[in-house]
Amino acid sequence: MKKNIYIIFLAITSALCFISCNDEWENEQFVQMASFKAEPNDQGVTPSYLRYNPEGKVRFNLPIIISGSTPNNKPRTIHIGLDPDTLARLNHEEYGHRQELYFKQLDKKYYSMPETIEVPAGVSTVTVPIEFTLGDLDQVEKWVLPLQILDDPSYDYKANPNKNYRRAMLRITPFNDYSGEYGGTLYKIYLDGNNSEPLTLNNHRTYVVDNKTIFLYAGIRDIDYTDRKNYKVFIKFTDDVIDIQKKKLQIWSDNTANNKFKVGADQSYYTIEEAWDPKLPYLKHIYITLYLSYEFEDYTTVPGQRLKYKVEGTLSMQRDLNTLIPDQDQQIQW
Repeated sequence: MKKNIYIIFLAITSALCFISCNDEWENEQFVQMASFKAEPNDQGVTPSYLRYNPEGKVRFNLPIIISGSTPNNKPRTIHIGLDPDTLARLNHEEYGHRQELYFKQLDKKYYSMPETIEVPAGVSTVTVPIEFTLGDLDQVEKWVLPLQILDDPSYDYKANPNKNYRRAMLRITPFNDYSGEYGGTLYKIYLDGNNSEPLTLNNHRTYVVDNKTIFLYAGIRDIDYTDRKNYKVFIKFTDDVIDIQKKKLQIWSDNTANNKFKVGADQSYYTIEEAWDPKLPYLKHIYITLYLSYEFEDYTTVPGQRLKYKVEGTLSMQRDLNTLIPDQDQQIQW
């Protein structure tokens, strides 16, 4: 008899524990908070790629997520605002007192966005539509749109306190079919009078001018040179055929009077090849190769002296497209 009572007692206890465990998992395990989905890179900004469109607006959808282990249980109105203070701290941490290298806040004339976004009950992810108009944006500067999720006791949500979730430092990056980062190991930069090995950089970043034109900085300069605006090399992709693979490039500078830019003796050209990935049949590779030949003078590095450079060689870029994505602008795997 005692044995039967003991068995019954264990069965009741086990059932109560089971019910208790089930009830526990029905409750919220993680606090529901509003967060941006905007993972920063090692500079603390989030690259935001926007297809160049000189005639109209380009929309960028910034995700907002309501975190938690259970679905969002009520409608919420998320408030969004600018965050210049965090951008100022980021600049100081990244560049110290070198203000000429700072990220700059994007001017209001280049974008529009709502101040609030509605998150319906039962929905955990929405997007903030940001309309950009960047036709005349000067990409010599490093533009950032600094955003934050605003918090107030009267709001029907709590902003995630983690700065990388509550804030989004959007590094505005327009692109076209030819812009991006090119490998430069075969791009030779010769200093006049120096018989040693030429200078090279592993990578050269190019920037959009229009749908058929990009620019890069001459020689070894990049976006962190304070005098970079004096050494832009413009590259236009033409349809003029050289042979079955090569087409002509037009190259020039907008500061020839000072940097003495001159097109080299060899014709600059480009090639484009496409190939499907052998293991991932939906992945398309586009290979763009530029051959450039030009000369210029560095008149700013050493006051009173002009350093003559000759540049020739190839830059190469691989762009990967995920063709399973119907929107062609979203196919690019950055």
